[in-house]
Amino acid sequence: MKRIAVLDDYQGVVLGLPVWERLKGRATVEAFRDTLTDEEALVRRLTPFEIVVLIRERTRFPASLLRSLPRLEFLVMTGRNTGHVDISAATECGVMVTETGGSGAGPVELTIGLMIAAVRRIAQEDRGLRAGQWQSSVGIELSGKTLGILGLGRIGSRIAEFGRFLGMRVLAWGPTLTAERAAKSGAAFVPLETVFRESDVVSLHLRLSEQSRGLVTSAHLALMKPTAYLINTARGPLVDEAALVEALRERRIAGAALDVYDVEPLPPDHPLLGLENALLTPHLGYVTEEAYQVFFRQAVENIECYLDEQLPPRALNPETLTRRR
Repeated sequence: MKRIAVLDDYQGVVLGLPVWERLKGRATVEAFRDTLTDEEALVRRLTPFEIVVLIRERTRFPASLLRSLPRLEFLVMTGRNTGHVDISAATECGVMVTETGGSGAGPVELTIGLMIAAVRRIAQEDRGLRAGQWQSSVGIELSGKTLGILGLGRIGSRIAEFGRFLGMRVLAWGPTLTAERAAKSGAAFVPLETVFRESDVVSLHLRLSEQSRGLVTSAHLALMKPTAYLINTARGPLVDEAALVEALRERRIAGAALDVYDVEPLPPDHPLLGLENALLTPHLGYVTEEAYQVFFRQAVENIECYLDEQLPPRALNPETLTRRR
């Protein structure tokens, strides 16, 4: 029987899903709750396994790791983002890689929740109430304010709809965005600097790439109003995290709501944890029952096809199946 490893199951919930019963008698499945960042330790852990299931981008699979796992045959990604896996190296090593679909609602809904929670200071008021305080702050209304969106794709366009529903003026910027496409989402296409200068809330919805890494610099943060908020539910490295910490610490912006970070899980001594004007969640955007059902049902379907020596429907490098036969 094949041995399957599921990585980074932080909550210890994956193996409780009934879909794994479909592999009973054909494979054994072991889940790991911790995240190993040391490559040598990761090699030692994964050496016995032929199949590895990745929960989103929690563990990276560069060429060096793939070449150190000669027994590895099949890498099953959950979701559609592939930046954490070197697909070319996997193909060279004869390792098939597949992806799954997912629920797009989770990140949209979390962004909306963080936006409202930040400007109404919901987390701070909750802590204050438990400490015996009553109404310790004054929030702002989003109606009539300006929402700036970086990345007007599948998620960003939904956030634009939400902004318009609240009566917000919506600005947008993206590396490939056009004025025509922005107008279809009810947004005005403007330069990146204008988004930061004029927005009361800036929300990030870009893919992480070498071009977008570090896109939001200290200079962009300096353009923001002292009453403005930054929301990031996309990827941590889109923003210069040290510059953001300084802007929050010096209260040059009103606050930030973050679901993503440069290093995840967030280290216990990270300076963001000590900032009262930072609203933080542990990368919950896609962590919903509905998304997990899609992720792991389709992951198991991919594995079943592979075990049957059939091409999985979501294979990214199908030529490796022929090589394995």
